[in-house]
Amino acid sequence: MRSSDYYVPSAFLALVFVAKLPALVRGRNNPLIRSVCALVGTAGLCFFFGAPPTISAVNELTGIPNVSGPLVYMIMGVFDCSCLVLIVNWRGGPPDRVRRRTRQWITVYAVATVALPVLFFLGEAPEERLRDLDTYYATTPYIREMIVLYLGAHLLSATVTTVLCLRWARHVGGWLRAGLTVLVCGFVLNWAFSATKLTAVVAAWSGRDLSGLSTGAAPPLAAVGALVTAVGFLLPLVGPRLDDQATSWTAYRRLAPLWRLLRTTPGEAGGPAGASWWASPRTRRTVRETLIHDRLLTLGPRLDDGVRQRATELAAAEGASAADAAAAGLAAMVRAAVAATGAAEPEPEPEETGTADRPGWGVSAGAAALTAAVRPGSGGLVPLARAVGRAESSERREGTDGGTAGPGVRRPPPVRSGR
Repeated sequence: MRSSDYYVPSAFLALVFVAKLPALVRGRNNPLIRSVCALVGTAGLCFFFGAPPTISAVNELTGIPNVSGPLVYMIMGVFDCSCLVLIVNWRGGPPDRVRRRTRQWITVYAVATVALPVLFFLGEAPEERLRDLDTYYATTPYIREMIVLYLGAHLLSATVTTVLCLRWARHVGGWLRAGLTVLVCGFVLNWAFSATKLTAVVAAWSGRDLSGLSTGAAPPLAAVGALVTAVGFLLPLVGPRLDDQATSWTAYRRLAPLWRLLRTTPGEAGGPAGASWWASPRTRRTVRETLIHDRLLTLGPRLDDGVRQRATELAAAEGASAADAAAAGLAAMVRAAVAATGAAEPEPEPEETGTADRPGWGVSAGAAALTAAVRPGSGGLVPLARAVGRAESSERREGTDGGTAGPGVRRPPPVRSGR
C-alpha cells in the first residue's frame, strides 16, 4: 500500500472525530458517545501510526528499532475494545449487566494491551522492518507471542462483534438494521485481516514464506474494514437526521402552490421571507408553514363556508375520496378568499356564534373548519397545498383564469375533484 492509502483514511476519520467532539463534550458521561469517539479516534490513529513513513519517524525519534510495532498493536487493542464496548452499550439491556460486560471486556483488553509492550521489550528485534515485522520476527521468542496476542485479540473482537450484530439485526429494522449490516461487513473484513496475517505467521513457523499475504493482502483488508466499520456505527446516528431533512424538504416543496397563492410580496417565489438560502430544509419548512398560517389567519373574515361545502360536495360527486374532497373544498374556499382580498371587497360582517342567553361574536364557520384542518402539527397544510396545485393545473389545462392573484378579479375559482 502507498502512504496515501494510510493517510487519506486517517484524515477522513480525523474529520469524523472532530465532528463528534461537540457531542462528546455534551455527553462526556454517556458511555455510548465515549465509545463512538474512541472507536473513530483509534481507527484514525491506527492508519496514521501504521503508515511506513510514520513507523520510520517514530522509530528514529525514540531510537528504538521497531517500537512502532507494539504502539500500533496497542492502538488496535483499544480499537477492538471500543467496538465491543460500543456494541454492548448500543444494544442495551439491564444496566447492571451492561456495566458488568463493559468492565469485563475493558479488563480483558487492558491486560492484553499492557502485555504487548512488555513482550516486545522482553524479546529482541534489532533490525527495523517497516512492512513485514509480523512474518520477519514470527519465530523470535516473545516477539512471536506479542504478534500472536495482538492478532488473537483482533480476531476475537471481530468474531464476537459479528455474531452480536447478526443476532441483533434479526430483531430490528430501518437505519439500525442497515447500520448493523454494514458493521457485519466491516467486522468480517477485520476478521479476514487477522486471519490472513495469522496464516502468514503460522506458515513462517513451518519454514514457508507467505509474507506476501501479510504485506500485500492484509493491509487493504484492514483499511477497508476500518472505514466500513466506522460508517456502520455512524449510519444509524446520521440516517434518521437525513430522513428528517428529506421529509422536511419534500414538505417544503409540496407547500409551494399554497405559498404562491398566499404570498403578497412579488419576487418571493424562491423561498419564504426570513429563511436564509443556507438554512436547513427543516428551518425552511418551519418558516414557510409559519408564514402560511399567518396569512391564512388574515383571510379568516373572508372564508365562506358555503363555498367550501359546495366544492366538497362537487368533488365527492366526481369520485374523490373523502379526504381529497375535504381538501378540495378548503382549497376552493381559500382561493375565493384570496380573490376577494385582491379585489378589495369589503369584509363580511362577523357571524354571531353565541346563544340567546350568552350572545357573542366569533370566527366564521369557514375559518373554524380551516383552523381545524390545518392546525399546527396536524399535517393538513400539505393536502391543502396539493389541492390548490391541482386546481391551478386544471385551470391552466383549460386555459382559464381562476382569479387568484390579480386585483380586480372577483370570480371564484372553479372547483375540481380532489383526485
